[in-house]
Amino acid sequence: MSWEFLTIYWRDMLRFMRFRIALVASLVQPALWMALYGAAMSSNFSRLSSGMAVPEGAVAVSYLTFMGAGVIALTTLFTSLFGGITLLFDKNWGLMRELLASPMPRNHIILGVGLSGVTKSFIQVMVIMGFGLLIGVRFFPGYTLLETAGAVLGVLLFVGVFSLGFLFLSSAISMSMDTPEGLQAVITLLTLPLFFASNALYPIDAFPGMMRTLAQFNPLTHLVNGVRYFAVGRDFYAIGIHYVYNSSDIMLSFLALSGFAAIMFLVAWRVFKNAVVT
Repeated sequence: MSWEFLTIYWRDMLRFMRFRIALVASLVQPALWMALYGAAMSSNFSRLSSGMAVPEGAVAVSYLTFMGAGVIALTTLFTSLFGGITLLFDKNWGLMRELLASPMPRNHIILGVGLSGVTKSFIQVMVIMGFGLLIGVRFFPGYTLLETAGAVLGVLLFVGVFSLGFLFLSSAISMSMDTPEGLQAVITLLTLPLFFASNALYPIDAFPGMMRTLAQFNPLTHLVNGVRYFAVGRDFYAIGIHYVYNSSDIMLSFLALSGFAAIMFLVAWRVFKNAVVT
C-alpha cells in the first residue's frame, strides 16, 4: 500500500499551523458566535417556553445547548467547503502541475486534502465543545465518563464523514476554478441555503412542504441529528418540542452522510483524473 497521501496531509497541516491568524480566527469565530448569538437567543426562548411541562423521561435543555450542535455543524461546513482552496492556490502557484506530473496517484491528492480537513474539523469541534461547557452548554447531560468518551467519538465520527463529503466537493470545485474569488462566490452560494434549510437553529417540522423535503435531504440536517443524539441525548425537550431519536434514525443519517461522501469522492476523482494544468 502506498502512503503518498500522508505527504499532502502533512504539508497541509503545516500550512494550517503556521498561518496563526487564520488558525486563531477559525477557532475563535464559532466560539464568539455561540457566546453572543446563542446567549441572546437562549434567554428569549427560555422566557417563551417557561412554564411548559417537560414530558416524563425527557431531559430539558436550553436553546444554547440545542443550537450548540448547530454551531458545530456550521463550523464543520465552513471548514470543509474552504478546505479545497489550497488546491486552487497550488494551481495558481504552479505546484499542482508538479503534483499531477509526479508518480503519486491522483486520488492521493484528494485523500491527503480530505484527511487534513477532517483533522482541522476535529480540532475545531473539540474547542467548541470545551468552550460551550464553559458558557453553560449542557453537552453530555448525566453521562458517565465512559459514556462521555463514547459520545465524543460518535460526534467525531459524524463530523468526519460529513467533512469528507464537502472536502471532496470543495476539491472538485477548486480544480474547476481559476480564481479564489470565484471559489468564494460558489461557497457563499452553497453555505447559506444549506445552513438555513436545516435543523441547525430551529426545528424543521413547521417548514413548508417543499422546504421540509429539502431539509430532510440536506446533509447538514443529518450531521445535526448525529451530534444532538450523541451530545445532548436521545430523549430531550427544547424550545417547546419533545425530541426523540432512535438508533435507526441515527443509522439512516450516518448512511446518508456516507453515501454523500462516496458520491463526492467519485466526482472529485473524475475531475482530478481529467485535470490538465498548464
